[in-house]
Amino acid sequence: MHRYAQPLALCCAIALLCGCHRHNGTATATGTAAPAKAQSSKPAPAPAASAAKPLAANDNGLRVATLTLGTAIDAGYAVTAPATRFGTDTHTIYASVATTGRAASAKLEARWRYLEGQGVLVNELGQTISADGPAVTTFEVQNPNRWPAGKYVVEISLNGKPAAQRDFEMVDGALEKN
Repeated sequence: MHRYAQPLALCCAIALLCGCHRHNGTATATGTAAPAKAQSSKPAPAPAASAAKPLAANDNGLRVATLTLGTAIDAGYAVTAPATRFGTDTHTIYASVATTGRAASAKLEARWRYLEGQGVLVNELGQTISADGPAVTTFEVQNPNRWPAGKYVVEISLNGKPAAQRDFEMVDGALEKN
């Protein structure tokens, strides 16, 4: 039972250091995270390289087009170098969620889970968005210490329905830059 005590404590600490970003709107954080900083940018086209199949749409046709993970974002909040493997010493991981369609109001949520710890919830953030065409909303999780090595997943929901998910892995040692 003590095997998961240190990773669980670390995951709880991570939850306190998370944030989210959204273009043209105010970000709101929910769950155990500290309030997120709201940031704005112009809508950006959806990244094509690491597309997650859209699973959910709201009544107005808003869809999650892609979910991309990485360690850096551009001015439009899109991930600049997609990845699914990160070093345990990585401090920040971004999840860029590209949407298409229109909605006066929709709720995007991100749940970060540590799968090695029986699906332990690392963090949960939500944002209410409005969109009139392609847009990018970015969620961020931070850890100033080392992440527990192992498998993780980020799950995105749109208006309470599963919309996309991306598995990723934290590995010991330095990773080569692409």
